[in-house]
Amino acid sequence: MPQRLPLFPLGSVLFPGLVLPLNVFEPRYRRLVQDLVAEDRDGLKGFGVVAIREGHEVGDGNARALHEVGCVALLREVTELEDGRYEVVTVGATRFRLLGLDDEAGTPYLTGLVEAYGEDDEDDDEDAPVPGDVAALAAAVESRFTEYREQLGIGGSTAPEDPGVLSYLVAAAAVLPLGERQRLLEAPDTRARLTEELALLKREIALVAALGTVPASELPGEPPNPN
Repeated sequence: MPQRLPLFPLGSVLFPGLVLPLNVFEPRYRRLVQDLVAEDRDGLKGFGVVAIREGHEVGDGNARALHEVGCVALLREVTELEDGRYEVVTVGATRFRLLGLDDEAGTPYLTGLVEAYGEDDEDDDEDAPVPGDVAALAAAVESRFTEYREQLGIGGSTAPEDPGVLSYLVAAAAVLPLGERQRLLEAPDTRARLTEELALLKREIALVAALGTVPASELPGEPPNPN
C-alpha cells in the first residue's frame, strides 16, 4: 500500500548512507522540520528527498516536475537559529518511488504517496554472501575510483568493503551531472549500479586524461544546500 511521506525537493540527489546537511529557511520547510520534531512517535523521523526534474528549489511552485525515485532522509541533528532558520543534518536511508502527490495533506510543504523501491534490504543484509560477480565488479569499481580520484587530486580514505555501500559512495562522490546521479539512484540493485559506475568511471578517467581538467559539474564536499 502507498504511504504518505513529506517531500523536500532539491536540485541534487541523496543516496542511502550519505550525509546531507541543510540550511532550512523557507517557511514551508521550517514548518516541515517543526512537524517532524513535534511528532510523538517511536522510531526515526524523516522526509523524502527527491530531485527536481524541472524548476528550482526556492519558491512556491518552482519545482514544476520531480523525478520518480527519491531517498528517505532521516533527521540526525536539528539546530534552531535565532532568526528562525534550522540547520539540520540528515542521512539517506531507503529509496522510494513517488506515485503522486497527496493533495489532501493540508500542509504548506508537499506530501507524496510513495512505495518502496529497489533492493535496498537485500543490499544491506550483512550476513548474506556476496555473489562472485558483484564482488568482482566492486573490486573493479574500487580500482577505477582510486585512479579517478588520483587524477583529480582528491585524497580519500579506504573504500568500504560492502559492495552496496561502495556503489552509493561512488555515486555520490564522482563528479557527475544530476541526470547521471539520478540514474545511479534508480539502478534496481547493487550489481546494476556498479556496472554503470564502471563504465562511467572509465569514461571520466579518459576525459580528464584527454582534457587535463575537471568536468564542469558540482564537486563533492559542496556547502549545505540553502533551502
